[in-house]
Amino acid sequence: MTETVKGPASYFPSIEKKYGRPIAEWKNLIRTSPLTKHMELVSWLKSEHGLGHGHANALVAHTLAEAGGK
Repeated sequence: MTETVKGPASYFPSIEKKYGRPIAEWKNLIRTSPLTKHMELVSWLKSEHGLGHGHANALVAHTLAEAGGK
């Protein structure tokens, strides 16, 4: 029986399909950005990389949570 993915990671398959980059690449961009605040990173992904708000928010939330809030 497969467990359903919940939270921000549930967006990952559609992000990879829509934008053509693996999640690891998006996370690396977020980690290496000079920006540190959640909404700054979301806005940057939207303006510079064309992500929708929900996808950008999911990537930032998941990445920052892994880093302990950056």
